[in-house]
Amino acid sequence: MAPVLSRSLATASLAAIPSSTPFSLENPKKLFNLRSAFLPLNGPRKGFSCSGLRWKLEKRNDRIVVRCEAAVADKEAEETSGEKFEYQAEVSRLLDLIVHSLYSHKEVFLRELVSNASDALDKLRFLSVTEPALLGDAGELEIRIKPDPDNGTITITDTGIGMTKEELIDCLGTIAQSGTSKFLKALKENKDLGADNGLIGQFGVGFYSAFLVAEKVVVSTKSPRSDKQYVWEAVADSSSYVIREETDQENLLRRGTQITLYLKEDDKYEFSEPTRIQNLVKNYSQFVSFPIYTWQEKSRTVEVEEEESPKEGEEEKPEGEKKKKKTSKTEKYWDWELANETKPIWMRNPKDVQKDEYHEFYKKTFNEFLDPLAYSHFTTEGEVEFRSVIYIPGMGPLNNEEVMNPKTKNIRLYVKRVFISDDFDGELFPRYLSFVKGVVDSDDLPLNVSREILQESRIVRIMRKRLVRKTFDMIQDLAESENKEDYKKFWENFGRFLKLGCIEDTGNHKRITPLLRFYTSKSEEELTSLDEYVENMGENQKAIYYLATDSLKSAKTAPFLEKLIQKDIEVLYLIEPIDEVAIQNLQTYKEKKFVDISKEDLELGDEDEVKERETKQEYNLLCDWIKQQLGDKVAKVQISKRLSSSPCVLVSGKFGWSANMERLMKAQALGDTSSLEFMRGRRILEINPDHPIVKDLNAACKNAPDSTDAKRAVDLLYDTALISSGFTPDSPAELGNKIYEMMAMALGGRWGRADGDEVETSEDNAAQTDPSSAAETEVIEPSEVRAENDPWQE
Repeated sequence: MAPVLSRSLATASLAAIPSSTPFSLENPKKLFNLRSAFLPLNGPRKGFSCSGLRWKLEKRNDRIVVRCEAAVADKEAEETSGEKFEYQAEVSRLLDLIVHSLYSHKEVFLRELVSNASDALDKLRFLSVTEPALLGDAGELEIRIKPDPDNGTITITDTGIGMTKEELIDCLGTIAQSGTSKFLKALKENKDLGADNGLIGQFGVGFYSAFLVAEKVVVSTKSPRSDKQYVWEAVADSSSYVIREETDQENLLRRGTQITLYLKEDDKYEFSEPTRIQNLVKNYSQFVSFPIYTWQEKSRTVEVEEEESPKEGEEEKPEGEKKKKKTSKTEKYWDWELANETKPIWMRNPKDVQKDEYHEFYKKTFNEFLDPLAYSHFTTEGEVEFRSVIYIPGMGPLNNEEVMNPKTKNIRLYVKRVFISDDFDGELFPRYLSFVKGVVDSDDLPLNVSREILQESRIVRIMRKRLVRKTFDMIQDLAESENKEDYKKFWENFGRFLKLGCIEDTGNHKRITPLLRFYTSKSEEELTSLDEYVENMGENQKAIYYLATDSLKSAKTAPFLEKLIQKDIEVLYLIEPIDEVAIQNLQTYKEKKFVDISKEDLELGDEDEVKERETKQEYNLLCDWIKQQLGDKVAKVQISKRLSSSPCVLVSGKFGWSANMERLMKAQALGDTSSLEFMRGRRILEINPDHPIVKDLNAACKNAPDSTDAKRAVDLLYDTALISSGFTPDSPAELGNKIYEMMAMALGGRWGRADGDEVETSEDNAAQTDPSSAAETEVIEPSEVRAENDPWQE
């Protein structure tokens, strides 16, 4: 009952009425006024309801008491009291949804039916422990599959527990009721756990997948607990089925179930082929714990005796005198063949498995011919329990598409040794570890009803995290092994995958970074780890220096290195396109920042500030003069701290692309040209004050600032710095002309060229404008131009 609300109505204001005092009327005549103010006009008898409240009038000792009760409880009681109905279902429509909407591929029908047969065998094996009579003399526990291409049928026979008539109606006649689930429930109620590990079924709809390919299904079953054998028969797109007793002696079974599928016209050719059936068994049910035999065509060589045919010119001998000779012939025959030879190696204790067994399992499962570089066999327990064997292949992918595509077929997911899927989009492994191959088997994965799709859940995330951690442990063990060639081979094949992980997986930077390898200025032949780099750093070195170029040769000769090599500072060479982006995502390693030596404000330490200030004052005028000549080509010109032998170098600003990155972005097939100008870093020309060219230009800017030759030298100096620093000139042809002009100035008359062979530029221009002089012009072939002291003269 809802709580009773008693309120006194002694005053006109309802809000001012105390809630604890009941309202009473000393003079009953005043009841009319109350009725007109608060009660209906027809007056209350026993009470009335208004606005969800029930008002009651009570007479106590010549007083009238008004009580207000919440009518919620009565209202709820009225609403809940009603007629109960059961949900109705259109069986044919429901079956149509199960058959045509749950499964993505028709071929899974065989997986479901073999799984049902395996469950039937598992139940019999468990029950026979307490009831040995159930086994009888009906033969071994096995599954046999016999396709018949001539009649378009498939027959699947198991020697399992079978079904009685009541169980046929209960299991096959009731949609979405799993006999396996009921069996497991009974085990749990009896507290008899531990024997249900091999049971597969859980949804109760797998049997109906037979109608994916069959127009008619006939189930003949014999339970050891029944003397009779029953036949269940149904056709596709029907809402009814037939059960009858088997009377034909030829079709009687000793124990178990036989399912015969009469294939549809469209599926007869594909699924009645013995080879196709064997491949499906090996793909989906390779590791079922019971032997699966398929009916296969085989060939054998036999020796037969044949009569020798008479030679030419010889008379044919009588029958008794003819000689016979033995010949070999190949004949074909049909026989049962074991389809699931390979055993689930992950179910065994790792201590009991030899290295050769792991390699053999890898080659058979993934059709590989090379041994894996490494493997890891482990079992995880806790929130998620699963077993797994993972491998690092002996060879990397042959094309880049496999690197960028996270949908690989490298991880095979099993649930209770039954194959579920190998089509994942990063659920179990991130893209950068997609090269890892292996199997994962769990008993309690969150699957959808079709058992084809792994649902996103917390369990999946936990599995992914543990698989990734185990993979890194395996790679780390490979890196620390005594055989350095194994990790060198791994890095050649899969190093770019780990660099991709630096970009995509910030959470695992601590695991990825120690595995990286690079060439350096002190190790140009052998790869060096970052741990070795940090260990070899000097006391005053505060950062990890790197240089990104397009090749190892260009990195060795880059002008940025000059001062660092002079100071014995090691520099990482980033020569692959992904290297620079990967390092930028790492930012630091062991509290050491990564510094690009091709960018401005490079601090190497041990600088003489007094000398720097004097040099800057001396060449300040030259820097301004060069900046004036180059204009917007450079942001500024300054004295360099990184050069020792080169006259100048072009460095990038702090926050823009480096020369290497700019080159890569220009090479993108679908690159945005509008972003190039926006992201391109500002260019800063750094000059070497100790170089003779710079000293000559310093004198020129002071003594002849308007000299044409000096200005041309500045332009050429910038263009050469552009190329040597890794940038691409805007006009290579224009740069070539400048070089030719400087060569002409430098080589003019050096080897004693004859004066008559010189042709002035002004005369050439006059000859081009005057048509009469064109006839007088003599054309001299280059091969005819020879000086008296020509060193190449014959």
